Amino acid sequence: MINKNILRHAHHEGFSEEELYGAYKLFLGTLFSEIRLKIINLLRNRKLNVSEITKELRLDQTVVSHNLARLKHHGFLICESEGKYRYYKINKETINPLMNLIDKHMGQYCIHILHSMKGEDKQ
Repeated sequence: MINKNILRHAHHEGFSEEELYGAYKLFLGTLFSEIRLKIINLLRNRKLNVSEITKELRLDQTVVSHNLARLKHHGFLICESEGKYRYYKINKETINPLMNLIDKHMGQYCIHILHSMKGEDKQ
């Protein structure tokens, strides 16, 4: 069940509960991409421009730019202009704590997934 305050705010803005679930799906789907996860983790402690991210991850610039656009659109990243460069950094207010929580959860509850992928039976 969606938080009542969020649902009330969505209704006030003219959106249905179904549309709100669609927004959740898009937001959480942003985390589904391995490339986007790599970008998020790369930017957790520093800001970088597109060229630096491209070099670090060894990806094509168009791929990086496309994924940066989605991350920025969904509030995962903040973009700052410095001279002729645009630097991207993680949204430290909301996404950094979210990623820390995901790391904690993965470490406590999901490490067995890695064991099962290796054919080990450790639960």
